[in-house]
Amino acid sequence: MDEQGANSNALIAGWISLISNIVLTILKIVIGTVFHSPVLLADGYHNAGDVVASAAALTSMRISKRPADEEHPYGHGKAEVISSAIVAIILGLAAFYIAYESISAFFKEPEKASLIAFITAIISLVWKQILYVYTIRIGKSTNSKGLIATAYDHLADVYASLAAVLGIGLALIGEVYDIHILAYGDPIAGIIVTTLVFKLAYGMGIEALDTLMEKSVSRERLDSFASLILTVPEVKRIDRLRAREHGHYVLVDLRVGVPGGKTIQEGHDIIRKIKKIIIENHHDVDEVLIHLNPWYDNEK
Repeated sequence: MDEQGANSNALIAGWISLISNIVLTILKIVIGTVFHSPVLLADGYHNAGDVVASAAALTSMRISKRPADEEHPYGHGKAEVISSAIVAIILGLAAFYIAYESISAFFKEPEKASLIAFITAIISLVWKQILYVYTIRIGKSTNSKGLIATAYDHLADVYASLAAVLGIGLALIGEVYDIHILAYGDPIAGIIVTTLVFKLAYGMGIEALDTLMEKSVSRERLDSFASLILTVPEVKRIDRLRAREHGHYVLVDLRVGVPGGKTIQEGHDIIRKIKKIIIENHHDVDEVLIHLNPWYDNEK
């Protein structure tokens, strides 16, 4: 698939996520209010935050695809990283909110469980699982940080919906068999979900912060670049090799030693060889900055 087609698929996935979150938010809040389901209502407000997160991710994906300009010579790739950080913050706030609602529920008389609320929670669970699989596949294939963040947001909703299904389901079982303690299955499940969502938010936040702080790519990636560079016959040594993520693409910066007697034209051709072999083997590399240093036969 060409780059334009991949970008188009990523934007379509972003729009599907945004529309789905809007529909689920309305559905959960309405059903939760009408049938007095605190867990579904809390999940609905959580979904309202997802609308903001999806909108931010979609906007950042559109911005990140803009070509480099005079004010942004390295492109706009970090726009997606910023949206990823926003999603991480929203997930973190959602985790605290779910924890608050879950703990508060232990000090209140549990609401009567609703079968309609239970079915709504199941629909949300299945829908969000499908969205997660769909968006994470496209996000990874296009290396879209914004879409990957949206996918993990869907995964957090899977956890939340699972808690709602378990909580309401246990409450329904408790009513049928007159087991009062099962009415508190919802807040117990909510506390477990809080841990999972917060862990997800923390991992996303650290990854976004690392990219914004221009943390180097892994040692394995650097070693892979080095192996490719040394296959170019004219390259006698690697003096420096650095690489960093810039949103959905990678920037490589290196200094290499080549025979000092080479002409400017020959040096230019060597640079083109190095760029070509790196980009052909690492499709997420968008820019390779190369500085040539002179090398002589008497050097070790």
